[in-house]
Amino acid sequence: MKKAILLFAAVLVFTICTAQKKPIMTSQTTTVQSNDMLVGKYSKKTLLHSPYNLWFNPNYDNYNPSATTISELQKHLEGVTITVFLGTWCEDSQHRVPEFFKVIDAIGFDNSNITLIMVDKSKTTPEQFEKDLNITNVPTFIFYKNGKEINRIVESFMESAEKDMLKIISQQPYKHAYQD
Repeated sequence: MKKAILLFAAVLVFTICTAQKKPIMTSQTTTVQSNDMLVGKYSKKTLLHSPYNLWFNPNYDNYNPSATTISELQKHLEGVTITVFLGTWCEDSQHRVPEFFKVIDAIGFDNSNITLIMVDKSKTTPEQFEKDLNITNVPTFIFYKNGKEINRIVESFMESAEKDMLKIISQQPYKHAYQD
């Protein structure tokens, strides 16, 4: 009887854990509901492994940036670094971060110039990487030129990943979704 109860409990736990990782399809984006939350500094490579690849890969593959804008972006990369705050639990992060990396890869941007910081649901990390950076929503993409913040994208793109990035790194006027 004890073995039967243990077997039943094991099957129940396995069923619950795998059920939480099923993708939810919405138009051309994939969202994955999961209890797997990363917090701290990680690299893009982390997002290419399970369970994060369940949302990263399809959203990356389904995004098609404008070739014209990509060509223009390539002219403005010198001295640019980017810090990205995201929540692996956050639907907006699951959609926007793969699109961002699709553009980054298309322009040939050096990934060593990107700092990727995963936050918890209160948008914090134990190391306080977010301290004094006013991270209110995720994802937040902070663009720096020669070490100075030039602008940021907060939660969603105003036009598209590549068009917003071009406006920021070419220092054209740009207001993110929460700016007056």
